[in-house]
Amino acid sequence: MRTHGWNGSPPKSDDEARARIVAATMACVDRYGAKTGLADVATELGVTRQTVYRYFPTTEQLFRATGAVAAKDLIDRVVSHVADLVDPAEVIIEAMVFCLDQLPNERYLSLLPAVGRRDILVVGATSPTAMELGRRMYRRLPINWEALGYRDRDIDGLVELMLRLLQSFIADPGHPARSPAEQREYLRRWVAPVIVPIRVGVAT
Repeated sequence: MRTHGWNGSPPKSDDEARARIVAATMACVDRYGAKTGLADVATELGVTRQTVYRYFPTTEQLFRATGAVAAKDLIDRVVSHVADLVDPAEVIIEAMVFCLDQLPNERYLSLLPAVGRRDILVVGATSPTAMELGRRMYRRLPINWEALGYRDRDIDGLVELMLRLLQSFIADPGHPARSPAEQREYLRRWVAPVIVPIRVGVAT
């Protein structure tokens, strides 16, 4: 690990170096938005572009790592938000309402591959990247999918449906837009009935 630069405070390990590069990338996205480039990140860190390339050989790899950190953080927050809920339908509804509130501000997710520097749900709700994030999130929710009779393909279908709904709500929030409480009631009326045991003989 090289110690030159780093604004006078070199990282103690390669892992710390990568984490600081990702944090600097986020700071640059906050400042410059879609125009962020690797030179901006290097300047933020007080290092050369070659130093950044040493840890992330391509800009795509750097943006992928930054988007992945943002995705993990979002999933952690969703899971924490619904941790005390028991009813599967309420878990899904509250997770959706939470995502509707958070996603418009999740600018780092647009750095993920197959999304580009645009909104992940407006242009790529069912892209492989979005679907994988959805699967990871749903697998971590406090829902016993197996007990409900859901197999992997069933979860994929539900993830796709919820992503398409989120895409629609974000692209056109309504006129006027619903409040969070109104959104919950709407989803309870039209989405909750979908979250039911789907295998014959599965106990309710």
